[in-house]
Amino acid sequence: MAKKTYDLLFKLLLIGDSGVGKTCVLFRFSDDAFNTTFISTIGIDFKIKTVELHGKKIKLQIWDTAGQERFHTITTSYYRGAMGIMLVYDITNAKSFENISKWLRNIDEHANEDVERMLLGNKCDMEDKRVVPKAKGEQIAREHGIRFFETSAKANINIEKGFLTLAEDILRKVSSLNRRTHAASEYDKCC
Repeated sequence: MAKKTYDLLFKLLLIGDSGVGKTCVLFRFSDDAFNTTFISTIGIDFKIKTVELHGKKIKLQIWDTAGQERFHTITTSYYRGAMGIMLVYDITNAKSFENISKWLRNIDEHANEDVERMLLGNKCDMEDKRVVPKAKGEQIAREHGIRFFETSAKANINIEKGFLTLAEDILRKVSSLNRRTHAASEYDKCC
């Protein structure tokens, strides 16, 4: 049997409307590449990247979901078991921002209640076409108690920072949970 080359496995999910750049965000992070000729994701796709955080090798299994409504029933099953969800909108597309509340409801309905969430306002390199002010993204993130970054897959702005921050938040939660579980089992042994 092959030796395990990582300490932890985190399942992450990218969600949001079709065309907001989820696949471009994923490819920028996993392959450090940007391609302007992507075709829409059909159903679901994933990439794997291993990162090192606080002395732990963490394998990130990142699922890229189709944003179209017709794939909704396929993609909701992928929420289960996700430890982190990146909700992406396009700063040049007001409708993609308006749909954030719908996507947040989907997370509440289909994901584990302790899932780490993050909001990304993508395409921040297109300032001349911006229709969603940064303050609006910050506000909705504050209201829901989640982190927020403006990103650009094309210009490679905050992509790695977003993924690593999400992974760190999950690691902190997992470590805290393990400490509590370990403390409880030590208590059970002695008392």
